[in-house]
Amino acid sequence: MIPGDKVMQSKYNNDNKSLQQIKLFEDSKIRSVWDDKEEQWYFSVVDVVAVLTESVNPRDYWFKMKKRVHSEDGIELSTICRQLKMQSADGKMSETDAANVKALPR
Repeated sequence: MIPGDKVMQSKYNNDNKSLQQIKLFEDSKIRSVWDDKEEQWYFSVVDVVAVLTESVNPRDYWFKMKKRVHSEDGIELSTICRQLKMQSADGKMSETDAANVKALPR
């Protein structure tokens, strides 16, 4: 576990039988899902972008970043992410871009 990283909430998602947690990193929430088959954590890319950039609209930041990288380098960032259901702020389960620890630094 990363220093300053704490588990705030843990529960199982009945839809895909995966463990979901909200991790705290320097008082910021990062949603995560444990994949039993791959035996690794996936983290919400939008939440990580919010922590790293301190953007007021991290979802928009991530969208524009994907477009910019695709136009400049021809790389589709969505291909290194998976769409996983995570609980949003309104309590609903919605699909969001998620990446494992290998894909996040890219």
